[in-house]
Amino acid sequence: MNISYNWLKRYISLKDDAETVATILTSIGLEVGTIEHVQSIRGGLKGLVVGHVLTCVEHPNSDHLHITTVDLGTPDSPVQIVCGAPNVAAGQKVIVATIGTVLYSGDESFTIKKGKIRGEESLGMICAEDEIGVGTDHAGIMVLPADTPVGMPASEYFHLENDTLIEVDITPNRSDAISHYGVARDLYAYYQAHGQQEVSLTRPDESGFSVDEPDSPISVTVENADACPRYSGVMIKGVHVQESPDWLKKALTTIGLRPINNIVDITNFVLHEYGQALHAFDADKIKGNSIVVKNCAEGTPFVTLDGVERKLSAADLMICNESEPMCIAGVFGGLDSGVTEQTKNIFIESAYFHPVSIRKTARRHQLQTDASFRYERGCDPNNTLHVLRRCAALVHELAGGLICQPVDVQNGVAVPLTEQAFMPPFRVAFSLERCHQLIGKQLGAATIETILRALEIEIESKTACADPKDEIWMLDVPRYRVDVQRECDVVEDILRIYGYNNVEFPDKLNTNLSYGVKPDPQRMQTRISEQLSAQGFYEILNNSLTKVAYYEYAGNLDSCVKIMNPLSQDLGVLRQSLLFGGLESIQRNANRKNADLKLYEFGNCYHYSAKIADAERQKTAADAAQSMDPLRAYSEEMHLGLWITGNKTLQSWVMKEQESTFYELRAYVENVLRRMGVNVNTLVYTPLDKSPLYADGLVVSAQNGKRLGELAIVSRELRKMFDIENPVFFADLDWKALLKQNKQYKPVISDLPKFPAVKRDFALLVDKSVQFADLARVAYQTEKKYLKNVYLFDVYEGKNLEAGKKSYALSFILQDEENTLKDKQIESIMSRLQKAFEEAFGAILR
Repeated sequence: MNISYNWLKRYISLKDDAETVATILTSIGLEVGTIEHVQSIRGGLKGLVVGHVLTCVEHPNSDHLHITTVDLGTPDSPVQIVCGAPNVAAGQKVIVATIGTVLYSGDESFTIKKGKIRGEESLGMICAEDEIGVGTDHAGIMVLPADTPVGMPASEYFHLENDTLIEVDITPNRSDAISHYGVARDLYAYYQAHGQQEVSLTRPDESGFSVDEPDSPISVTVENADACPRYSGVMIKGVHVQESPDWLKKALTTIGLRPINNIVDITNFVLHEYGQALHAFDADKIKGNSIVVKNCAEGTPFVTLDGVERKLSAADLMICNESEPMCIAGVFGGLDSGVTEQTKNIFIESAYFHPVSIRKTARRHQLQTDASFRYERGCDPNNTLHVLRRCAALVHELAGGLICQPVDVQNGVAVPLTEQAFMPPFRVAFSLERCHQLIGKQLGAATIETILRALEIEIESKTACADPKDEIWMLDVPRYRVDVQRECDVVEDILRIYGYNNVEFPDKLNTNLSYGVKPDPQRMQTRISEQLSAQGFYEILNNSLTKVAYYEYAGNLDSCVKIMNPLSQDLGVLRQSLLFGGLESIQRNANRKNADLKLYEFGNCYHYSAKIADAERQKTAADAAQSMDPLRAYSEEMHLGLWITGNKTLQSWVMKEQESTFYELRAYVENVLRRMGVNVNTLVYTPLDKSPLYADGLVVSAQNGKRLGELAIVSRELRKMFDIENPVFFADLDWKALLKQNKQYKPVISDLPKFPAVKRDFALLVDKSVQFADLARVAYQTEKKYLKNVYLFDVYEGKNLEAGKKSYALSFILQDEENTLKDKQIESIMSRLQKAFEEAFGAILR
């Protein structure tokens, strides 16, 4: 939120500069993002001074130029200036741009330099009003009053007031600070708590408000009092819609708003002044002179101020006339309800809408406005009349008109105007001893009381106790502080005003022994991250919210966790897989000529089970004593995703470029599994079920059948959807399952083998359906003591083989760690392996 320093000074008597104020705001919880110095005229009229034209003669080499001598009030004046304006004359007071001055014209600028014009020296420039940005006239130079002091800076003559824009990052709980007065109120509390009693706080002026007509021509009916507990409004007759005065336009443009007309600008000014959204209706367009706050039928068409026709939900609260909706309450106005230049009579709305209702409507229609931003965080329900009077007073001052009697509808009932609070303050029981415990420092009752009163928190009563530690204060917290409703909230408010930096570190530190889970998930994640990064992978982090279209394509949208009020269809569901986020990252990089990628991501995946949800409902229906647990239908699991695509190595003088392959991905996955303590020799690989997402793939499982993850080749169709040309290989590993495997892993330390290993080869003829993983599994099961490794070094399919057959060439590494293997032992092992292959697969030794 943008805060104007000059605007802020309307309400608080600041002596500190903007930078100091920004530091204070950050210290009290209103974090300042940036500070920007704003000039109402670009360049701030720097280098421009008032000059006195002493002489003016015609230029000898021109029929339209003049040579002047100008007194600038400096030791080196007068100076000679060549001027082409037809109205320049001796004796005039003018604005002069001195040497080095930068003048601006739109986005362009130029610097005044010493030079010669038609052979005559010129040491400056006498300016027209459009040349310095104070007007649009270029018919001649500006001629100032004769009594204007020579040498006066132009910025001083034009009363140029520069400003500083403070960008405050408001957290969602601080709805009370979404305004200039709200920020001033917090600053005032800080100054009061720190002994600067001379700083004063001034509430926006309502003194210009007076009722000219005792009755209101517009009636108000609130049919949905739950969504609109309070609705206030006032009609003003005979207004003149015109351009706003300079001070109002300057205030709005400083914070980034575009001035429109005096009525709209006033509502925007009060919005950013008080934090209360207002809406000005053209009263003559309110059919039946009746405003009805209600919900319309589902699917009712409504054209908003931006010209878009929207279909209303039955849950949307609408501001209607007697026959049709005019405005989406608290969110956006209708196309035909606003103020135009022809408007003569207006009705100003100042209401309190239920935050949840506004938030749901804004999300449903994907609208984010200044009004909804404030209403959905919670406005002050006791402030609607104050804001209404302030706005009406400004309208009367700047647009004229007669103010009618305001209307105030509370909980669906019209009530007489009163200063009594609509909603009572929040009552909080507060213990001084508990406050000191939470803060970690004894502040003292007097300091705490000073801070509370500065925060407008009233001490309603104090419970007298023999021991001061047991004393309880009953506090009344203003209704606008929606985030302060508990004792700990009050303590937090006291601490932020007192200053976190003012709480010293204690001399001793108290702590408790803690016992972590083994294995430590975070430590294991860091270990695997370091391994993958060392192997050339880059870690990515994608949004858990993703596109609905992805899971429509995958055919499993029903098992998605859906967002009730998504900001857009691009953020409509929680992801079931890390796959799509990685493909988006690959697409983005490939579009920027970075197609050779190795990526990994740790992230949660989410699932919804309709079957479990139905079971819960049936359980409750069968036995009323059993309450339904809808959360059981939802699950959340951590996964590790790996992607490789493009070239594995680039071409160089020592090697040719090599494309990444599925087997490269498998090697990386097995490296991860080894690091997690999984014996990769016992892994079971089975074909992946058919899916529109994958062209082919494998499911990797532990020896006990527990699924650990899957390795896949992304389908051509899916790559086409993401405009990715190169093949993409993807692995999805169940992190929870890997942690369980790691928990079972017990590292064993042993000496390096002292005896040599022996290598033997087999060439086996097997059915084409037999896979190497099956052969390896049988080999390890057959020889558990001496077989250290088995690998495939050749596959042959072709001539001289029976139909449906293929040849595998396998190498076996045998080793006895206590003795040198003898030939008979080796032959015995190989014989048993051959027999096992023959029995299990009908293999034939070639």
